[in-house]
Amino acid sequence: MAKEIERKFLVDLAHWPNETKGAHFEQGYIAITDSGIVRVRIIRDEVSTLTVKSSGTGLSRDEFQYEIPLDEAKALLKLCQNDIIEKTRYHVIVEGKQWDVDQFHGHNDGLWIAEVELKSEDEQVTLPKWVTNEVTGDEHYYNAFISKHPYNTWKK
Repeated sequence: MAKEIERKFLVDLAHWPNETKGAHFEQGYIAITDSGIVRVRIIRDEVSTLTVKSSGTGLSRDEFQYEIPLDEAKALLKLCQNDIIEKTRYHVIVEGKQWDVDQFHGHNDGLWIAEVELKSEDEQVTLPKWVTNEVTGDEHYYNAFISKHPYNTWKK
């Protein structure tokens, strides 16, 4: 069993390095319960995974992820609850640490979230100038939440 430890931040596009290339992601949620989620994801129409994550709004959650055949992932996406999340994911290295930055599309257009995975909850990390407010633990910024409550429906 793997443990996911990560922090999440909003992104300031005024400082975003525009030359960064990203990969297209589609993901949906087969189940969203009080104890966790079951997600299917397709990356660039090439790699697909089935992921089970425990619930929680802190830095750490249990995570089980398995690669599955692409045709099965496409079939599973049709069984998903709520909206299918579409996003472009960018990988940016800052002081030896990989940041995953998601630019959301469709009903979540305009939302950008940066995540950094940590080795421990107390690990210190240098924040790039393009991150702003930390949203770690705020369920509104979990992909499962925005699949049910798209960003463009939020009251600004």
